[in-house]
Amino acid sequence: MVEVSSSGWRSTFHQHPRWLMGLLTMHRTLVLALWVVGFCLVFGWQVSSIDGITLFRRRVAVARPLPRLRPVAFNLTDFGGVGDGKTLNTAAFERAVEAISKLGSRGGGQLNVPAGLWLTAPFNLTSHMTLFLAEDAVILGIEDESYWPLMPPLPSYGYGREHKGPRYGSLIHGQNLKDIVITGHNGTINGQGQAWWTKYKKRILTYTRGPLVQLMWSKDIVISNITLRDSPFWTLHPFDCKNVTISKVTILAPIFGAPNTDGIDPDSCEDVLIENSYICVGDDAVAIKSGWDQYGIAYGRPSTNITLRNLTVRSVVSAGVSIGSEMSGGVSNVTVDNLIVWESRRGIRIKTAPGRGGYIRNITYRNVTLDNVRVGIMIKTDYNEHPDEGFDPKAMPIIANISFSGIHGQGVRVPVRIHGSEDIPVKGVSFQDMSVGLTYKKKHIFQCSFIKGRVIGLIFPSPCENLDLYDEQGNLVKQSASQNITDIDYDI
Repeated sequence: MVEVSSSGWRSTFHQHPRWLMGLLTMHRTLVLALWVVGFCLVFGWQVSSIDGITLFRRRVAVARPLPRLRPVAFNLTDFGGVGDGKTLNTAAFERAVEAISKLGSRGGGQLNVPAGLWLTAPFNLTSHMTLFLAEDAVILGIEDESYWPLMPPLPSYGYGREHKGPRYGSLIHGQNLKDIVITGHNGTINGQGQAWWTKYKKRILTYTRGPLVQLMWSKDIVISNITLRDSPFWTLHPFDCKNVTISKVTILAPIFGAPNTDGIDPDSCEDVLIENSYICVGDDAVAIKSGWDQYGIAYGRPSTNITLRNLTVRSVVSAGVSIGSEMSGGVSNVTVDNLIVWESRRGIRIKTAPGRGGYIRNITYRNVTLDNVRVGIMIKTDYNEHPDEGFDPKAMPIIANISFSGIHGQGVRVPVRIHGSEDIPVKGVSFQDMSVGLTYKKKHIFQCSFIKGRVIGLIFPSPCENLDLYDEQGNLVKQSASQNITDIDYDI
């Protein structure tokens, strides 16, 4: 039967013209070829997913095209830049910035930093400038401090912060600028801070270490899609700036042995948005500041209208998000929304002291997740660190209108520690929708002193006795007998 069918098929086939025979033969060849190619692709994909096997896996590095964000764009190599990690490129950066400084009337200019290691001493930016770091581009700060210029102390600090007198400038710096963009394809600015940290710990530095990026008295700033790492001191420090957006940045430093490497420190700034970022550093991930004692009071520039949202942060030695301790110019209208703090010493913290003056008020924390944090929420009013003996010990800060809602997590040792004092009471605090899993079983794990406020609805763990209790409809259930009860226990 097979023979008959086969014979009949051959007879029929031979009756067709040659062009049809060729078409069918070609069709069979094409199907076979496609099957072989498909098999190779699937097999190559499978083996490439196995670590150590490189068969059918040839990675070809294709640089992404750099977007043109300004009317005029330059490459650093146009000015003699060499990205070998050894050649000093300070002059190339300076020539590029000088060229862009002449283009303000045309909308400014863009400086592209290609892939490579671009060693440099500190340099300044100019207005209407975009600094664009390509993928695999790394700006390296030179480790020798003799290349770092000295600057006067910040006027609201009156002091270098670590030493009297001047301070080192930042690796990337700008003053009195407008319309500044620092962005890229996740290129990196690396301060090579290890040498600085070692010298600081050995106490052989004469002046205060410099930040990685510092912009002063500037406005309309956008910093996005880059990685900042290993700063000598504070990483990103906008000082007395307006309209600042920081988005999709990664900030890294070792969790131990990298002192004072705060992630982002908005200082006497107005209208700031920090969002969609990851920060893991050796000090506070974010610290909102506004000047130090009598110098900050005299300078009188608050930090206000600041939003932090969609952040994941880690600080093993300090806090995820801090306000203070330098807050003498005042801090107000701060919203922290959708924050994750993991494996940290403290989650969110407010710190101040007698002598600071100023105020911290209208602060909102909501949708905060705490994962393996020693102290979840902390307000400390005796953070006694002062620039000199000239501060006024009677200048008492005001802390008022602090709300916490949607506070959840696990592995927290002390969920709340609010340490007000007779001189600095904490007023207008509210808690709602709080449920935090604990790692420590002891009374007074919700610790308070000199605090006035309320709890709305049920929360876990049970609040301290200083707070009034309300139901979900806002009806008073139980009024506190005293706001001055003290049950602070720093041993847990």
